[in-house]
Amino acid sequence: MPDLHYEEPSLAELYDLDSGWSVDRDFYLALAGAAPQRILDLGCGTGLLCDAYAALGHSVTGADPAKAMLDVARQKPDGEKIEWVLSSAQDFRSPKRFDLIIMTGHAFQVFLDDSDILATFATMRQHLAPGGLIVFESRNPAIDWPARWNGESDLTTGGQTVRQSRQVTKIAGNRIAFETRYALTERTLVSSSELLFLSRTDIEDRLKASGLRAEQVYGDWHAQPFDADVSDEMIFIVRAV
Repeated sequence: MPDLHYEEPSLAELYDLDSGWSVDRDFYLALAGAAPQRILDLGCGTGLLCDAYAALGHSVTGADPAKAMLDVARQKPDGEKIEWVLSSAQDFRSPKRFDLIIMTGHAFQVFLDDSDILATFATMRQHLAPGGLIVFESRNPAIDWPARWNGESDLTTGGQTVRQSRQVTKIAGNRIAFETRYALTERTLVSSSELLFLSRTDIEDRLKASGLRAEQVYGDWHAQPFDADVSDEMIFIVRAV
């Protein structure tokens, strides 16, 4: 079945409950600083960060390939101040150049092939202003993610409780596939996903091939150095070469 997380309106409306404001958003928000910046959020989803940036006076463009997500994003308090673009990261094109380009929520891992990874990095490189910064994250493949993911939880919205259950269905090389079931009042939706888990070296090699370099790699949202054995995150702070 297709991945419904992004295209099904019912799930798009639940997205902020499942992936609401958290320490990673604080990290990304702080990157912009106080002075007005031109910011591009590739894979902006429901626009939570875009809205926070716009509220601080930054000039924001949010791009996402899912119309359902952008429909929710436009309803954010500062949604009218933001340029919303229906586009994948690979295909995004704009005459604008940005001081900060971000890709959050581990969206980088949905790119399963080198062609998509390199196309995304090319988009970032092309749209980066001189001296600009690119920041994105990927999960550390050394961590046992299936052990963490399998299980159930409840989401509550509008007086309705939605039971969410996740089950890893396949592990093949550096890819993990899983199903997420959402038991709504009137129906159950099943979303099938697959993510790529590259090592730090693999990602840095692809950055280098794209005219980019990782200036720093953090292992958590408090900017601690990445430890390949224990860090959950690989947070890449990237500049143009």
